[in-house]
Amino acid sequence: MNTKDANGNLLADGDTVVLIKDLKVKGTSTTLKRGMSFKNIQLTNTEGEIECRNKKIKGLVLKTQFVKKA
Repeated sequence: MNTKDANGNLLADGDTVVLIKDLKVKGTSTTLKRGMSFKNIQLTNTEGEIECRNKKIKGLVLKTQFVKKA
């Protein structure tokens, strides 16, 4: 499965990505700001989604259309 970022670059486990848009997190009052980076991403079984770690939110899953490879 080829998971690509918003610019069409291939993503792999362990890559670092940067948000290209402010995103509200469902179920919380938290907003992830544009430019925020996530290190050591994990690919999921669903194409177009990656799993990230954040201090405030555990098990964060992002759509790849909102990130670019750092």
